[in-house]
Amino acid sequence: MPDKTLSELIQGLPGDVSISGLDVAISGVVLDSRKVQAGSLFVACPGETADGHRYIQDAIQRGAAAVVGVERVGELSVPYVRVKDSCQALAYLAAAYYGFPARQLMVIGVTGTDGKTTTANLIYQILQAAGLRAGMISTVNAVIGDQELDTGFHVTTPDSPDVQRYLSQMVQAGLTHVVLEATSHGLAQQRVAACDFDLGVVTNITHEHLDYHGSYQAYRAAKGLLFTSLASTPDKAISHSRGAVLNRDDSSFDYLYEMTSLPRISYGFDARANVRPEQILFDSSGLRFTALGRDQDDREFSLQISANLVGDYNVSNCLAAIAATRGLMRLEDAAVQAGISHLPGVAGRMERIDLGQDFTAIVDFAHTPNALRRTLQAARRLTHGKVIAVFGSAGLRDRQKRRMMAETSAELADYTILTAEDPRSESLEVILAEMVAGVLARGGLEANTFWRIPDRGEAIRFAVQMAQKGDLVIACGKGHEQSMCFGAIEYAWDDRTAMRAALAELLGAAGPPMPRLPTSAA
Repeated sequence: MPDKTLSELIQGLPGDVSISGLDVAISGVVLDSRKVQAGSLFVACPGETADGHRYIQDAIQRGAAAVVGVERVGELSVPYVRVKDSCQALAYLAAAYYGFPARQLMVIGVTGTDGKTTTANLIYQILQAAGLRAGMISTVNAVIGDQELDTGFHVTTPDSPDVQRYLSQMVQAGLTHVVLEATSHGLAQQRVAACDFDLGVVTNITHEHLDYHGSYQAYRAAKGLLFTSLASTPDKAISHSRGAVLNRDDSSFDYLYEMTSLPRISYGFDARANVRPEQILFDSSGLRFTALGRDQDDREFSLQISANLVGDYNVSNCLAAIAATRGLMRLEDAAVQAGISHLPGVAGRMERIDLGQDFTAIVDFAHTPNALRRTLQAARRLTHGKVIAVFGSAGLRDRQKRRMMAETSAELADYTILTAEDPRSESLEVILAEMVAGVLARGGLEANTFWRIPDRGEAIRFAVQMAQKGDLVIACGKGHEQSMCFGAIEYAWDDRTAMRAALAELLGAAGPPMPRLPTSAA
């Protein structure tokens, strides 16, 4: 991108700003002082673990041409722009640097606790099937034309400079539509500010991230920011559809309905939903159902849907995608049907691992109480044998869900194996003990109906060796993720690789070695 002046960038900032120093040329907008290069604009944001204001001098020494922050600072050798919210300013400055790319795209935002990535992928596939030049930014990757870019180790919305850079690349590639997955952290921390959303889609809002948000109400309010932002989106030549897609079955429906006055369309099993399912059939190969609904113009439609998604809870994800694309965007029936059927599945979401064993092995991302419940209910319907669940609960995250998830597994699985899942700087022993309390409260018997095995590789190996013909082993919580955090270090880890390694050992077949973690035996 060509350099822009500081004064050009700050023209797009909301609210009052004060600037000290002379105007300078800016070669990029940076959040991390370690990434500063000559000419960068460094934005100091207060963070959960570190305050960017502490690194202002480091950024200047690395070549920052100017600094933005919220605090009063002494004399600096470069211009300083003081704002009320530097995280919001970061997003708008990055958007200004890239020429506000979201204003040249139709932007579809997808939020919720569970099912965001699957729903985003379904919408993306439908847009593609409709012949639209679409991109996608999810917590898994960014898809820009033929490029597929990794967006990080763990699932959250990328930082705002990255989001704006991806949007700019999409505009340069000639794309017209983008599906953007918006997490609660991404919304609360303004990472998706200046994204000018046209459509907002919610999957559900259940118990999660209360460690960060403090309460369910605050968590719900963060999700609601997507819908309140719709009113401030400027008119676009590319977009002719605006509105909200809401889950009629979810407790968030009434709250979110009041968050916008734009057109709203609902989906769900509730008879009052605008888009609802009938004649649902599912097995280990996928789903089939009829979607009945009314679009934004109150015209009825009926679609025969076939999806390669395992688990009947994916009916809701399909309905959300249908409500957005057929209900609000009024895309053709054939495009909606083709897009859903073309999605082969989503990495790490009810993904089957088959090396020829006589039982079913699945890796899934379920890491919340609601997701685990739905996943185990689906697993129960996929087998007449035993359900063996392997999962943990992350450190430095919502502690309440540890017991809740353990209780859920004690109720729905035949055997529960508790193990590591990103303990970070917390004691893994303490995390497991809190989970054990949940299983015991539901009548579990250690070494009989449940086990605690700290090493995740050993836990998956144990589950596979326990399985009998016709059983189902499911490893939950990591899904597609490529690392696990112990202390401050990310260790290479993939549940799918671990499952293949365990199955290969069991069968005496060729397969990958079991990944190693700090908990692995020497």
